[in-house]
This record gives sequence, C-alpha cells and structure tokens, in this order.
Amino acid sequence: MKYFFHLSFLFLLILQSALFSQEIIIKVNSAPRTAVLFSIEGETVWKIDSLNSNNGIFTFSLTGKHKGFYSLAFDKSRRLIFVNDGKEIEIESDFNHLRDGAKVIRSESNELFFDFLDLNKSYKTKTELLELILARYPRGDGYYSATMKKLKEIQKEYFTFVNETSQKNPNSFIARYIRSARLPVIDGTISREEQLRFLKSHSLDFVDFADAGLIESDLFTNKSIEYLTYFRNPNLPKGLLEKEFMKASDSLLLKAKTNEAVYQHIAEYLVKGFTEFGFEKVVNYIVDNYVIKDDLCIDTKTGGSIQKRIDQSKFLKRGDIAPVIMIADTGGNKIDLRAIKTDKVLVLFYASWCPHCQNIMPELVKLYNEQKEKQIEVLAISLDEKKDDWISFIRKNKMNWLNASDLKGWNGKAAEDYYIYATPSFFLLDKERKIISKPTAIEEIKPIFSD
Repeated sequence: MKYFFHLSFLFLLILQSALFSQEIIIKVNSAPRTAVLFSIEGETVWKIDSLNSNNGIFTFSLTGKHKGFYSLAFDKSRRLIFVNDGKEIEIESDFNHLRDGAKVIRSESNELFFDFLDLNKSYKTKTELLELILARYPRGDGYYSATMKKLKEIQKEYFTFVNETSQKNPNSFIARYIRSARLPVIDGTISREEQLRFLKSHSLDFVDFADAGLIESDLFTNKSIEYLTYFRNPNLPKGLLEKEFMKASDSLLLKAKTNEAVYQHIAEYLVKGFTEFGFEKVVNYIVDNYVIKDDLCIDTKTGGSIQKRIDQSKFLKRGDIAPVIMIADTGGNKIDLRAIKTDKVLVLFYASWCPHCQNIMPELVKLYNEQKEKQIEVLAISLDEKKDDWISFIRKNKMNWLNASDLKGWNGKAAEDYYIYATPSFFLLDKERKIISKPTAIEEIKPIFSD
C-alpha cells in the first residue's frame, strides 16, 4: 500500500510539472530551418541552445530560466527579441520583417513590449519635429498654438501608456522595464540649451538603478548611451570631450552605486565602450575612481588590455617602487634600471609600427637633446619582435638615449611587469626609482624636461 502511495505521489509530481511547463512558440514565415536562442544582458548575448523548426515553427521552453530579454537569431542582422515572463508565449512574424512584422498571439508582456517599442519610435519622431517647429515659429501665431496642442496630445498619449496601460501588473518584468526605459518628456517651449541642461539633470530620474533584474535586458546600456549623447559635442577638442564624458560617467556610476550588480554592469559597459572608441583618459578615470577604488570585479574576458589597464592602475601607483628592469641594448649588453645615474628616468614603452609613437618620437628626442644638464635619462623599450625594424626606427629618429628590447613584443618580461596595454606608455621615476607620474601625452612630458 505504501509503495502504491509513493508511485501515485511521483505520478502527481510529474503531471503537475508537465501542466505548469512553459511553452514558447515562435512562427517565422520563410525562415531557415535552424536558429540560435540567446539570452540578453546589455550588449552581451549568451547562447542558450540551437533550435530546429518544423515548417518555420520553433517550439521550446524557458522553464527555470531567468525572466528578461531573449532573442531568436538567424544571423548577425536578423533576430527577434522577446520577453520571457515565465508564461506561455506565441508570436508570429516574417523572416524578412522580423520586428515590424511581429504579431503577438499569446503573451501580454510581449504585446506591451512591442507596443512600447512602436510608441517610443513614433513619440521620438513626432516630438522632435514638433519641437523644431516650436523653436522657430512666432509664439503669437495660431499655428504655434495648434502645434503646442498637438505636442501635448502626443505627450499625454505617451504618459498614459507608460504610467497606466503598462502598469496593471507593476511588479512584472515588462512593467518595471517600461518605467525605467521611458523617454524623457521635456517642455517644448524652452530653448535647445535649456532642454539640454534639463536632460543632463533629469533624464535618469525614472531609471530604477536598484533593480538588478533589469540587467537581463538592454535597459542600462541603452540609458547609458542615451545619457552620454547629451554630453557629446563634435565641435569640442578630444581633451574637453573627455572631460564631458567624465562628468556623464560620474552621474551614471554614482546613481548605479545603489545596487552592486548594476554598478558593476554599468562600469564594465563604460570601460569597454570608451576603450573601443579610444577615450583612454576616460577609461583611466573610471578605472581609478570607481573600478579600483570600490574593488569592482568587472568581466574583462573580451579584452585583455582592459585587465592590464586595471592591474597597472592597481599595482603601479604613484609612490610605488617601479619593477626591476634588466634588458638587453642593441649590442646585447644588459641595461639595469637601478644602475642608471640620473636623478630621474623616463621609461618609455613603444613600437616601430605604432603610429602615435612615430608621431611623438621626433619631439621627444628634441626635448631630450635640449637638456642643459642631463637630469633625465630615457630608457626606451621597444615591443618590436624583429631586430631590423627596431634598429631602423632608432636610426631614423636619431634616438641617442638608452635603447633596449628583448624582441618578445607584448610578452617580454618588462612589458608584463609594467602591465603594458598600449603604446606609447610612459613612467617617470625618481632617484629611488619610485613612480612620480605616468604621462599619457607629449604635453604632459614637456614640463618634465623644463623643470
């Protein structure tokens, strides 16, 4: 009898599991037979499974998986993003119009998601056009009043959807996403300059940085991009633009500190993004003031140079004793950093193939040669792997300081000990071989030779 009871109980458990198993059906007309299912985290995607279709119908389940954004991808440019809320989902679309042709058959969350995407696109297009008219049209004119009335109607429609239609289940993933992803609504009567000031101060007001669950979407990366655009001015020189991006990064990261996972997520995104676009000073600023200061463990698997940058900032700080360097010169004789007699040593890591090194070298040689008394020695360490290229570069630029290389490129001992992630890299050392500074541009090096 007891045995029968155990079997019955097991049967009920299996039956219950089957009854509550989630079914997701995505039908794509004219689709290839196979697709790949990914989960989405910002701009990173994680492969879940490869799927085969039955006449364009992909049937699968995400039972037990986290709630958030997923995509069914056919190639790099064709993918259908949808929301997993743990409930049954049925969506139909066309291979050549995956997003625009998508129709939700079952899933309130995805219906809201697609409606929100369409409304955002429409709202942005219409309000930008109307605000342009309002900025240039005489205020006393009847057309100005009609335009303002239309703008308010569009804003009201947007408010209604964001604050009411989408919030019938306020704790659901999609409701939380829409609350945070909403576009900023601004006063169309104020000037462009006032609008920009408003956006810099208030466009992040509705973003819930405490909601770590929203990492499983594009929310925080999209909002970061959106916010950074308010600080991007193509007319500014790079130095001033970097300062603007530092201000924007401060705003984003200080707000993100409310949740450690979100903080780490945004810091990682900013570091990778600014690295990709060559804003080294912004990356250094974020690494020094946030990543290292708060000991953030950001994922650097996609870029070893980022980890080296972090390690260099962490382990080679101002005041630290510089690592020992014992390296061969052009004749094969060993140069010992500790044996150099000058009060200061400028250690330079460069390569003959580095365009920036080629540009600054003549000016650096000139600064070195114009010293009245040799207070500063330069130890120039090449990351070249071919000796002929290294020697030819020395001769061409008349580099009459200490030249050295182990011809092992990035894998040389000195390059590894100093965590070199880019060329040129500079370290100014004092008589005790402590690090005084790590200049990043020739403008920071000129005062060193004039002291």
